Amino acid sequence: MAKPLDEHDEIGPWTEAKLDILRDYATAYMTVLAKQNVIQRVVYIDAFAGAGWHISRTTGEFVPGSPENALNIEPPFTEFHFIDLDRSRADRIEELAHGRGNVHVYNGDCNDVLLDEVFPRCRYEDFARGLCLLDPYKLAVEWKVLAAAGAMRSIEVFYNFMIMDANMNMFLRNSVAVKPVEVERMNMVWGDDSWRQAAYRQQRGLFGDVDEKRTNEAVAEAFRKRLEDVAGFKYVPPPVPMRNKTGAVVYYLYFASPNQTGANIVGDIFRKYRKEP
Repeated sequence: MAKPLDEHDEIGPWTEAKLDILRDYATAYMTVLAKQNVIQRVVYIDAFAGAGWHISRTTGEFVPGSPENALNIEPPFTEFHFIDLDRSRADRIEELAHGRGNVHVYNGDCNDVLLDEVFPRCRYEDFARGLCLLDPYKLAVEWKVLAAAGAMRSIEVFYNFMIMDANMNMFLRNSVAVKPVEVERMNMVWGDDSWRQAAYRQQRGLFGDVDEKRTNEAVAEAFRKRLEDVAGFKYVPPPVPMRNKTGAVVYYLYFASPNQTGANIVGDIFRKYRKEP
């Protein structure tokens, strides 16, 4: 196990739960694929890799991040691709993976790096498969990335839809008050402006029609259907709402897959974490 680095993010229990889910699924995923001799390459992708280690806000102890967990999965992935926009975080990942020739670290915008450099390593026709973690701190993953992964039929995705960010900046009570820059950001994340129909419904008021904000659950279901119907993933189970200590939903953890085996495995894992506030 690699030695923890000097600076670390503090993480809450919802992030620790997410790391457990990812580790459990990656282990099951590789156990299944290791038995399929036709598969030539299995790629692990972490688009917001971080520094590799965290500190638990609950216990104060070190917690291995998703890169450290992935590097220790058995059976092992064929290759690893870690991306971070922060140069210092990318440097720490390089230290973590020192000496491993199958580890590739990128300092850049994942929306470009994934499409240009990483997803081509996962082509179905090359007998390659990929497991991709999209774990942004805010709504930053462009829809074109999810659409590309869905079209490839070879990539499974865990994706954090940051509903708290959306509620603070896009899904306001008064839809007219949403800033143009935030409208543009949500259009890129959702793929078009149909998020307005998902987030609001029109109600007749005293002075004409007004927009009434829909529930988080309604938005989450609309995005789930979009992953199926528009991005083309065959299996997208209901996401897990990840809550903070007050019970508020911070983000929804989605899983999107081209195959039923992955959906069955993650369905069993998700059931352990579906807790009401």
